[in-house]
Formats: sequence, structure tokens, C-alpha cells
Amino acid sequence: MKTSCSLLVVNLIVWFLLLGSGVFSSDYKTFNKLVLPPTATNPRSAAFDRAGEGPYVTVADGRILKWKGPATGFVDFAYTSPNRTKKFCDGTDDLDLGPICGRPVALSFNYKTSDIYITDAFFGLLVVGFNGGLATQLSGGYKYLSGIDVESFTGNVYMTDASLTYDIRNLAQSGFKPDSTGRLLKYDPRTQRVTILLSGLAGVGGPTVSSDRKYVLVPEYVTKKIQRYWLQGPTKDTNDIFMTVFGSPNNVKRAVNDGEFWVAVENQGQGLRVNGSAMILQTVPLTEFFDASVDVVQETNDALYVGSSHTDFVGVYTN
Repeated sequence: MKTSCSLLVVNLIVWFLLLGSGVFSSDYKTFNKLVLPPTATNPRSAAFDRAGEGPYVTVADGRILKWKGPATGFVDFAYTSPNRTKKFCDGTDDLDLGPICGRPVALSFNYKTSDIYITDAFFGLLVVGFNGGLATQLSGGYKYLSGIDVESFTGNVYMTDASLTYDIRNLAQSGFKPDSTGRLLKYDPRTQRVTILLSGLAGVGGPTVSSDRKYVLVPEYVTKKIQRYWLQGPTKDTNDIFMTVFGSPNNVKRAVNDGEFWVAVENQGQGLRVNGSAMILQTVPLTEFFDASVDVVQETNDALYVGSSHTDFVGVYTN
């Protein structure tokens, strides 16, 4: 009897620990699709403006689209290449046409100015105003600029450079292996200078700045770790390991609650909500993405918006 009681206590403790760690989640069980226009694919981003409109998404043929509601759907909003024509580029997913059509990968709003900052795999860092249209290049010459996050208080732009040796076209090649030459960069709009904050990153994903602006989180797909680079405090300009993820973290985004984040785990098809102490608060199985990569999980308006480089829709999970 004593042994049975002891086992019961242990099992209850384990159960509560699992619940507390967010292993189980009864939220976000309802799934809907925001379907892209015909032939448009690979919505790798999902961002919202300061009025809550969107999502704005980047797609494979060089466009940035904006969701205008179920009656209208997605409409053209912006594009990154000055050489792009709708007749030649709309609907293509041929990366060899990227130097002509562009391939915007990620975007982030400066909520003070309503400007959208964009990373493009061929055209580097760009910005476009709230009216959209052709984006202006701010910084180029990269092999594969990928993730981005704007810290609206200072206007600083934090972005990731996937590699010094390969570009986005290499990813689909047989036998491709990512290297460890990824970097975390900062663009200062006041000086228009780019500085290197971290280097030697392996399979670096999309960064995000903490809500208190003390640090930047940077996921590494290959090592399955999330680095933390300190912006303030006694450890300023140093980095440490924030957490190790069971799976490959692709992008990190701020959650609605201050001090919390959503991590898109690509090969597990999950969204992890974590706090500033790297504790997993919630695990959401993204069951409709088990056969596709999960590029981003963005929390807005009591919903999770999921972008993927292998779909023709943005997934929306609600309660």
C-alpha cells in the first residue's frame, strides 16, 4: 500500500510538471486557411501593422501581399525588385529568376513610422512605406539575408545573414549541408551603418528583440539552440545559450504577453511559447504542417498565424 501511494504521488508530480512545462495544450484547436492568390506560394512570413491589419506575407514570386479579409483575400502590396514585371514574375517559384523578380523572405514593422523593413534573398535589406509599392534598398551585397526584427523604440533593425558562402538557391541542391558562417547584424537607420553582432552561426533563423529591449534571441536550425545576445546590462555585447530545443528552431517572435516568445519548430511541426527564463509554457501541435516546414508562428488577435515555405496558404489556429 505504501509503495502504491508513493507511485501515485510520483505520477501526480510528473503529470503536473508536464502540464506546467506546456507539454500539453488544449488551445488553438480550430484551424483555417488564408489561401494565397492562384499560383502564389511559400508564405514565409506573417506580420501585422500597428492597426492590426494583415497578415502581410512574403511569397516566392517576389511580392509582398496583404490580407484584406475573406471577401477580398490577399492583394498586392509591395515588391522588392526594380526589374520585376507582373507578366514575367507572378506565380513563379523559380529561384533562378530571383535576381529579376526578387525573393522577399521576412518582414517586420517599425510601429512608430509604419515602415516595413524587408529582407530579400537577392536584394538584401529594404524598406517600404505604409502605401506599399517598390521597396527601397538600404543595404546589399549579401549571399542570403534572411530573418529580421525591428526594435521600434530605437528603430534599430536586427537581421540574420544565413551564410557567407551559399545562397537560397543552394538549399534545394542534392547533398546540401549548411555551414557555420551565419551572422546576426544590426542596421542603424540614423547612421545607415551595418554592424556584426554575432558570427559563426549554423543555420541561423529569424531573430527577435525582447519586449524590454535587453536582448535579442537568435535561433540556430542546425545546432537546435537559441542564442541570446545582450543589448543592455552588465553582460552587454556578449552572448550565451538561451535554450536548446527538441527540434530545429526556425524563427522566434514576441508573444502578446510581455517577456514571452513563440518559437517555430520546423521539423516537429510545433509552436512553443516560452518565457524569458527559457521555460516552455505551452506546446501547440501544428498538425496541418507536419509534412511542411514551419517557418514562423505569429500571435495576433487571439490567434496563431503560421507561415511556411511549402504551402499556398497561411494557417490560422484559434480557440
